[in-house]
Order: sequence, then C-alpha cells, then structure tokens
Amino acid sequence: RCIKSEKKGRRVFYGAMVAEGIIALVWAAAGVSCYDSSRALLDAGGGCSAVVYEICQSTMGKIGGILAVIGVIICPISSGDTAYRSARLTLADWFKLDQSDWKKRMLLTAPLLFAGALICHLDYSMVWRYFSWSNQTLAMIALWMASVYLVRHKKSFYITVVPAVFMSAVSSTYLFSAPECFGFFWNALGIDYSIYYPCAVVGGIIVAIAFLLCFVFWLNRYSK
Repeated sequence: RCIKSEKKGRRVFYGAMVAEGIIALVWAAAGVSCYDSSRALLDAGGGCSAVVYEICQSTMGKIGGILAVIGVIICPISSGDTAYRSARLTLADWFKLDQSDWKKRMLLTAPLLFAGALICHLDYSMVWRYFSWSNQTLAMIALWMASVYLVRHKKSFYITVVPAVFMSAVSSTYLFSAPECFGFFWNALGIDYSIYYPCAVVGGIIVAIAFLLCFVFWLNRYSK
C-alpha cells in the first residue's frame, strides 16, 4: 500500500520477510539462552518490552539498553505510521474516497486514530499475544492460498504446503492452549498446564492433518 509501483513489491516484501525471519531466530536464541524454559519466559512479567530490555541489558550492557529503546520504542513508531497509512488507503479503496484532498484524508484518519487511542488503554501484553497469533494465522492462510495458486499454475507446491501444515499445527496449538484463548476453559476446570498442553499439541496436529487432507481432496478433484 505504501510503494509507488507493484514491481517493487517482491524486493520489499521478500526482503522484509527474510529480515524478520533472521530477527525471529535471534530473539528465539536469546530467549532460550536467558530463560530456562518457555514457561519461565512467559512468567517473566512486564510484557515483551520488559523481556527485550532485560535480555539486551544482560548481554550488551548500556549499548544493549540503547538498542532496546530503539527496537521497542523508536522503530514501532515508524511501523505504526505505516500501519495507519495502509489502513487509511485500504479504507479509501473500499469506500471509493479520493485521498488527494486533505479533508477527505482526515475523514478517515480521525476514526483510525480514535480506534488506536482505545487500543492504547488495553492490556498490551494481551493485545500483543492476540496480534502474534493472528499474524501467524494470516501466514498460514497465505501459505495455503499460495499452494492453490502454484497448483493452478502447474508449479511445484511442496515449498508452500510443508510450511503451511507446520503453521497450521502451531496456530492451532496456541489457540487450544493459550490462557486468552481456549486455555481459559482449561484453567477454569482446574486442569494443570502439564496435562492440557500436550492435549493442545495433539489437537494442533489433528487440525494440521485435517487441513492437509482437505488440500489433497481438492487437489485430486482439480486434477480430474
């Protein structure tokens, strides 16, 4: 939504995804090194920003603290600006509103800023977890869509089907186990985490297999 030509999309989005993947691996390694288990990481308290600050401070001292401020505060400001702009342009396309006039831009900007102000009063640790899950779920959906696209264009689709199955299992497992999702019901029933988490993993695997079977069924019908 924010580039002048769609021709630049491949370079921008591929580059962003590769960079994001590398950053994710770095933070995964840092989390494993600084905390004994995933449960210890979740119980660290203070939200993701506090964990980032603690890891940066313990590994790189004052320089790490500066990097934490840049990564947690300064960089998200530019991301937020891009997100608002993208949302405004998307709404403008939906409602056929010309954005050349600043008054029409403000007509969409004001409600978006108001919605953002309301979100700021919510528990950010909860919002972040919902965002993380929705982001992974969106990636899962995109991978399945890409698989269908590759099939219809008679290209190898395994490169997207394999990660799509994996992401289906991951997203479903989180949905079944997270306290803000179905995990709330497990806790309400007094079932221990050590019991319901393996059940959630099994459920995630079953969902991933079901998605794969649906894809195979569609593939057989399409091939005929």
